[in-house]
Amino acid sequence: MSTIGIPGLILILILALVLFGPKKLPELGRAVGHTLKEFKNATKSLTSDDDDEEEEKEKEKRKQQTKEAPVAAVVTEKDAFDREKLEREIRERLERERIEKEIREKMEQERSQMEKEQQKA
Repeated sequence: MSTIGIPGLILILILALVLFGPKKLPELGRAVGHTLKEFKNATKSLTSDDDDEEEEKEKEKRKQQTKEAPVAAVVTEKDAFDREKLEREIRERLERERIEKEIREKMEQERSQMEKEQQKA
């Protein structure tokens, strides 16, 4: 089976430019990109089904281990859950404070800008 090669690729690009025009070519490229991305995601989901089965087996092993040592496992899982919850709350609070600071700065800039305009008038 023969390959396209550089001359064939150039010919295809020229034909595409003539057929679709320079305005439609970027849209066509985006559509091809989205199609390839969806295809890639679909193939990943097919291969991840096998990974999901392996993860389920791992979960079963963990459940059996927690049955053998229930007190230690429950405490560590609860601690991990509490730690994740606390970290999430801290991140949300920091983000909220950052946004409030930005809003205050913008309001201060607008206020000073309005004062300058009033002084000019």
